[in-house]
Amino acid sequence: MSAVSEAPLRLHALGDAALVCTLPAPALLPMQRKIWALAQEALRWRGMREALPGMNNLTLVFDPAQIDAAELEIQVLAAWPQLEGAAIEGRRIEIPVAYGGESGPDLAAVATHTGLAAAEVVRRHSAAEYVVYLLGFLPGFAFMGGLPPELATPRRAEPRLAVPARSVGIGGEQTGVYPLVSPGGWQLIGRTRLELFDPRAEEPTLLRPGDRVRFVVESVEA
Repeated sequence: MSAVSEAPLRLHALGDAALVCTLPAPALLPMQRKIWALAQEALRWRGMREALPGMNNLTLVFDPAQIDAAELEIQVLAAWPQLEGAAIEGRRIEIPVAYGGESGPDLAAVATHTGLAAAEVVRRHSAAEYVVYLLGFLPGFAFMGGLPPELATPRRAEPRLAVPARSVGIGGEQTGVYPLVSPGGWQLIGRTRLELFDPRAEEPTLLRPGDRVRFVVESVEA
């Protein structure tokens, strides 16, 4: 039996109209795939309003007038074992990045922390393939797995009050792109010209859970 099959799915109510499904840490890609698959399956059920995937968890928002929590729990527990090996085919997205300089003022700090040359940090960051685990924090902000472990760098001791929109950063063991101007403490290594969030678009967010992302070097400035 796989580790995914053995992982216990814990359920608890969140108010009168939401059910939270939680898996134990760590957040592994096979587990996330099952969560995404459960979200898609649950949206077909009577009385469901929203399915909100998180890191190792899923929140199901339902209409208590159409389905009660006990019935929903039974459906979740019945569906969960059937999703073993479920595959959500995410899109492949390329994000062009201008690394270093004004676009990435913390590239030198990441290089110093990792013991790598700045050019090598860029090479390794852009060589990896990342998977979007969830969207959160800001509209369109994607938490991605796949950062090479040697590039992991702690957040800044003093967060910035205003990180420029579209900045690419490293925070601990994750990388991501700030879609909007926002306070933030991640180490900024570059910036993209792509819009990650456009409220006027039919699909406001560029990225979705399950997407595979590559960062493409557009330029590098020391």
